Amino acid sequence: MKILFLHPNFPAQFRHLAASLGQDPKNQVVYGTNRREGNIAGVTKILYEKSRTARAETHHYVRPLENAVLEGQAVYRLAQQLKDNNFIPDIVYGHSGWGPTLYMKDVFPKSKLLCYFEWFYNAHGSDADFDPSDPINSDDEARIRTKNAPILLDLYSCDRGLSPTNWQRQQFPLEFQPKIKVHHDGIDINYFQPIEGAKLVLPRIKLDLSEVPEIVTYVARGMEPYRGFPQLIETIAILQKKRPQCHFVIVGKNRVAYGKSLPNNQTYKDVLLEKFPLDSDRVHFTDLLPYNEYLQVLQASSVHIYLTRPFVLSWSMLEALATGCLIVGSATSPVQEVIEDGVNGLLVDFFKPKQIAERVIEALENRDRMAAIRAQARETIVERYDLHKLLPQHLDWVMQ
Repeated sequence: MKILFLHPNFPAQFRHLAASLGQDPKNQVVYGTNRREGNIAGVTKILYEKSRTARAETHHYVRPLENAVLEGQAVYRLAQQLKDNNFIPDIVYGHSGWGPTLYMKDVFPKSKLLCYFEWFYNAHGSDADFDPSDPINSDDEARIRTKNAPILLDLYSCDRGLSPTNWQRQQFPLEFQPKIKVHHDGIDINYFQPIEGAKLVLPRIKLDLSEVPEIVTYVARGMEPYRGFPQLIETIAILQKKRPQCHFVIVGKNRVAYGKSLPNNQTYKDVLLEKFPLDSDRVHFTDLLPYNEYLQVLQASSVHIYLTRPFVLSWSMLEALATGCLIVGSATSPVQEVIEDGVNGLLVDFFKPKQIAERVIEALENRDRMAAIRAQARETIVERYDLHKLLPQHLDWVMQ
């Protein structure tokens, strides 16, 4: 079997799938990407690069489409090279949105095209109009509608699609939902598992919290409103006054991964720390961490805060649950698909830092009662998101 994976950010959602297929000598697995770092045994990684990015003079509604077309064009050229070298895949499996899958049915018309559909943009009812302090206007509505153009092209041309959660699938137009299966990539429960009495010591970044009795953790790719970073900082300001022994570990990069950036190169971190002066000796910004250090943060966590707009559900939340974290999470649709308040986590109003702080304190002061919630958190992942159960099913879906 010849399989071509396509994703600009190698290996992303296809990590375990590509590795499993690459282990079988009967398969020839190629991964097209523009990320140079990383390799998978048994998988041939081939790089592609866009000839340019969208022009500044392009209408701002259309820039995402122009970038997707340029990405698709680069992948088309890569596919032609593969074809010239007698590699014609039985299956092409790519991430929809950035554009790598746009022209695969043209260069490989007989290949099965599978698409990973992570998100469909809607002006109302999900992330865009969630924050009343950041209303959208008619210009936003038109821009958001246009942003779906490359995804709609993939929905039309693919043979089958997959979405990781019910919430994410529900964002797609009803007429296309029958084409999309709900199936999560899976969480490695043997890697993400709790360690009783774990201490947090990360020598590489000179962080030693081994003697700290309370550690509140937070993980996100960036520091932005989409993942509740402003609410987090205000929550920390409240907690620092009430929990003098509590330390806070924030894993993520000082950037915007989702949503709007601030003008004049300002960052949300800088603006918020100016507004809410914190005791810096008890707040530890680690930047992004290698997996082994990230795991240690989760294992040592007393309480883990996860906040998100109604948007794509983060892997980190499920990994935290698998590690037995006590999650205080936003009562938003993607979180509520997984967490039931008081059963496998605690839910809070996204916009209420005071309530978030109160529930963190509740968790810190009732550790015996929270032990059952921690156990159920892990059990949720074992039952519903275990990689070792889901990967064979994913493979069957790919091969059918």
